[in-house]
Amino acid sequence: MKFGFVTCVKLGLSCMEAFYQAGGKLDLVITLPNDKDTNKSGRTYLDNFCNKHGIDLLKCAHINNKEVIDTICKKNIDWLFIIGWSQIASEDILNSPKNGAIGIHPTLLPEGRGRASIPWAILKDLNKTGVTMFKMDSGVDTGPIIAQIEIPLNNQMTATKLYNQIVEAHSKLIKNMTKSILNGKLKLTSQDDLKATIWPGRKPEDGEINLEWDSERIYNFVRAQSSPYPGAFIRTVDGKKIVIEKARIID
Repeated sequence: MKFGFVTCVKLGLSCMEAFYQAGGKLDLVITLPNDKDTNKSGRTYLDNFCNKHGIDLLKCAHINNKEVIDTICKKNIDWLFIIGWSQIASEDILNSPKNGAIGIHPTLLPEGRGRASIPWAILKDLNKTGVTMFKMDSGVDTGPIIAQIEIPLNNQMTATKLYNQIVEAHSKLIKNMTKSILNGKLKLTSQDDLKATIWPGRKPEDGEINLEWDSERIYNFVRAQSSPYPGAFIRTVDGKKIVIEKARIID
């Protein structure tokens, strides 16, 4: 089997490393040009990894470019991983690999389709979240599930801690499923759309604290948006923005 990988962030690179550690091999890697999205959170460059493993590296401004589709078809890619990539892949891209495309989403699908998965899991005061590997389709996080890993939550969990656990779970999922992928023995389970929830994206300005909230809500709001996110904040009377990275509740 031949495999391709689409990513431009450290999370994706860690998954590529996990794939190799589990016995996999990549034939094509697709990423952004070096000068694009340089300020993107977790932005990384894949030249060294690809040179080390002798992988063809294609740099493109958009995943749906004809050059990308042609390259996937020319390389006879069986499975294409798309992880840590914000552009929405077209049906042409998803249909270019012989078997399809595999994504990983940082919630327990069908709960939490959409964006800002880590902050929302804390803001919604869930008792657990996780990561889901799934076969991608034309919908947003709607494809059949391949495997999941659960992550328990409590009122001490911050976005920083959860982000690190999400990264580790991505790599663990890749390692757990590589053998089945290589052997062509994946079991796909359709998502129950009746249980689906959709979480909207969040912008930095959504992090402003309302000081009329009770202390517990403010505490949860702060821990949900700690690093690597922009952070919860207040504004002084003169308009100065003060980011609150940590908080605790006192009597």
